[in-house]
Amino acid sequence: MSDYKDTLNLPTTGFPMKANLAQREPARIKQWQDMGLYHRIREARVGRPKFILHDGPPYANGDLHVGHAVNKVLKDIIVKYKTLDGFDSPYVPGWDCHGLPIELNVEKKVGKPGVKLSAAEFREKCRAYARRQIDNQREDFVRMGIIGDWENPYLTMDFDFEADIVRTLGRLVERGHVHKGFKPVHWCLDCGSALAEAEVEYADKQSSAIDVAFAAVDASAINHACGLEDGVAVVAPIWTTTPWTLPANRAVSVHPDLDYVLIAAEDQRLLVAEALAESCAARYGLGEPEILGRCKGRAIERQLLQHPFLDRQVPVILGEHVTVDAGTGLVHTAPAHGQDDYIVGMRYDLSVDNPVGPNGVFREDTALFGGQHVFKANGNIVAALEERGVLLHHEDYQHSYPHCWRHKTPLIFRATPQWFVRMHENGLLDAAQNAVDGVQWIPDWGRARIESMLSERPDWCISRQRTWGVPITLFVHKETAELHPDTPALIEQVATRIQESGIEAWFSLEARELLGDDAEHYDKVTDTLDVWFDSGVTHACVLRRRGELTSPADLYLEGSDQHRGWFQSSLLTGIGAYGEAPFKAVLTHGFTVDGDGRKMSKSIGNIIPARKAMNDQGADILRLWLASTDYRNEVAVSDEIIKRTGDSYRRIRNTARFMLANLSGFDPAEDALADEDLLPLDRWAVDSAARLQEDLKQAYDAYQFHQVCHRLHNYCSGEMGGFYLDIIKDRQYTTRADSHARRSAQTALYRIADAMARWMAPILSFTAEELWENLPGEREDSVLLAGWGAPLLRLSRNDTLDADYWDALIAVRTAVNKQLEALRAAGELRGSLDAAVTLYCDGLLAERLGGLGKELRFVLITSSADVASLASAPPEAAETELAGLRLLVTASSAEKCERCWHRCADIGEHEAHPTLCGRCVSNVDGPGEVREFA
Repeated sequence: MSDYKDTLNLPTTGFPMKANLAQREPARIKQWQDMGLYHRIREARVGRPKFILHDGPPYANGDLHVGHAVNKVLKDIIVKYKTLDGFDSPYVPGWDCHGLPIELNVEKKVGKPGVKLSAAEFREKCRAYARRQIDNQREDFVRMGIIGDWENPYLTMDFDFEADIVRTLGRLVERGHVHKGFKPVHWCLDCGSALAEAEVEYADKQSSAIDVAFAAVDASAINHACGLEDGVAVVAPIWTTTPWTLPANRAVSVHPDLDYVLIAAEDQRLLVAEALAESCAARYGLGEPEILGRCKGRAIERQLLQHPFLDRQVPVILGEHVTVDAGTGLVHTAPAHGQDDYIVGMRYDLSVDNPVGPNGVFREDTALFGGQHVFKANGNIVAALEERGVLLHHEDYQHSYPHCWRHKTPLIFRATPQWFVRMHENGLLDAAQNAVDGVQWIPDWGRARIESMLSERPDWCISRQRTWGVPITLFVHKETAELHPDTPALIEQVATRIQESGIEAWFSLEARELLGDDAEHYDKVTDTLDVWFDSGVTHACVLRRRGELTSPADLYLEGSDQHRGWFQSSLLTGIGAYGEAPFKAVLTHGFTVDGDGRKMSKSIGNIIPARKAMNDQGADILRLWLASTDYRNEVAVSDEIIKRTGDSYRRIRNTARFMLANLSGFDPAEDALADEDLLPLDRWAVDSAARLQEDLKQAYDAYQFHQVCHRLHNYCSGEMGGFYLDIIKDRQYTTRADSHARRSAQTALYRIADAMARWMAPILSFTAEELWENLPGEREDSVLLAGWGAPLLRLSRNDTLDADYWDALIAVRTAVNKQLEALRAAGELRGSLDAAVTLYCDGLLAERLGGLGKELRFVLITSSADVASLASAPPEAAETELAGLRLLVTASSAEKCERCWHRCADIGEHEAHPTLCGRCVSNVDGPGEVREFA
């Protein structure tokens, strides 16, 4: 049969698009770098409409894991899609470089600043450490196939950026949004610094819950307020889970409109909220409470109570924050240790008494407990209360308690002098809340989440007591605590110096250099800014600074935790500094969990390093895994899940390989047919690709990437692999190389493969590029330099072979395949070409199938196919799932053609080719067969 080899258009063994992604992808990255792909894309999109996705900066510390890949790959998919869709969509990556984690890592290596090295030297070590981390992370991001301006990212530690942080702070100061206050803030004893709300997380903690008696100084007055005439002793019990805050107690709060009652207790009376009287009596062993009198909370305002162990009398004050959810309805109030306490204390001009040092130890002059750590002092305080007979109840109590998100250790509320961004005084919070309505939140619940976060937003504490951070570049009068009157000009002078030599310009600055003789009256602030301020002002330092970008950005995209973090700090600083939100839309993704639904954690050992995943499977499979999930919820990942993604990937890749293999010898410039000259089946195939492209673009526009993946996979396994490609194999392998039938199929394959490379490019970037470069014909050097290409053929509504026709044909073929599989399983057939099929049907279906004539067998991939009336169906004809269709499938008795493998009655009738059918003889020695359909 060697005579026939050249006439069989079979794929060669060396055709492209082999696997080995992990080995092949790095070479592709080098090619992109060598050709300057990112900058060529920018040049190609000059003048096009902008779409700006602004990169939220990851922290420059630690190796990347698949959770980081989720974020960066999603951004890359969007930027690449928008680029293909005709937008100029630059991607400028960035890093967050200041802050505590870097400090701690540097401290482990060189010690604390001021011990073995100066603060300036320590900051230089931090800068070098951050740069090494950036280089390491950048290598992994590039390995993921993410295209961006990696040569010129933004870094919050760049001198220009640091200077612009200071300038943005200056804008907020000018607009009256920044002030200094002595307020309680979340304080981390491990950090030795105040924390912002975004740095606080909640976890269960066991505390000592105590009820403590505050004796009334004037019992008669409280008795009278409750309608009693005598002067029996009155005790006001408070309930607290933080005994260590009692030394700072300055008042007891009651709600003005709650009903309070006096209940009998041996030789005294207890004042509690009526709603809690039964639970209090039960805790104190009093049984059913005997209520002697009652009054509203406001009736006892400013009555004095004796502190339980200090020589101090404290007032009863009114507070709307008091509830009857638990406790006694009377709230121990220490303005130095609680936000509500502080606010109500200001109304009553209470002292903000903070006896706790930054290390969590009571100051030496603290009565009874000086020198003790607050958490260790709890037991001693309880003992002192019991000794004095004022401890009414004590039990262990499990509750949700604020912890440091870095150290996972309990926090304390502690009043310290700090710098704050005001939320209320100048309308910043109201403006931010109004701006939320003008932003598109994706998914919709993002709006409710950010609104919830803003609704109870306290003033933002922006100061930190750290070494490695952007300084708060202000001068404060030593006596009046007012800012220097020339603050705006001074800030610009400082920013200019920082732009030249970095933040060290402030730390080394002598005040006299800027203030002259005024310097002796002013203190230079030494606090640093909260790193959430650094990252929150990227809209000012990046979007408004880089010419290729615009503000506001079209899209911010981060994890769902950023509603209380970056989204919020960006919104507040955008409104505060420029009067507008820095984003038009906000897209949120969920977090990675393992195959069992557990949060990724180093302690559990279920974190998957991004580099390992790419080395094991390849970046494209990692990208496909992510894009195939509904990333707006939790994203499950494990080695096994990523491996399973490989099955879906292989279906898509093998479809592309088949199409490439069958384009051998095809030159689109010479061989492509016009749309109207394509065979009907090929016209349908291109039309199906056009319809799919519309679906995919809609899914991309809606950021529904899992729909893109699922639809593409189904197309490769269904319309293509399960129907079209199967049918055209015969035409491709048996007709003459330059025949109309083969060129028609190749034209369709070429157009579909060309489109498929574009569809895949945002997600399967490496694979799409490989397909693109192996397609025949002239084209751009990269699929990422192309757009969607020329419109694909669409079938007309007036086309006889409309969508209903093709749906019916596919359904019939599915029914036939089911019968063929049953016979194969029974051993009656080896393959579909061994079969002869008769289809029994009437009406429109019979008309459609009969109209195909001899082409029907090619559609069904059987050696013969006939259509007969339903009434003539013999009893052995099988019922199908299609109403009005029965099938009779038998083994063909005809001989098998050695070339096309069809069983034909005319084999042996051609003397020159006794083992070939007439069709193959014509294709080998004659004019070639003519196809009308398939």
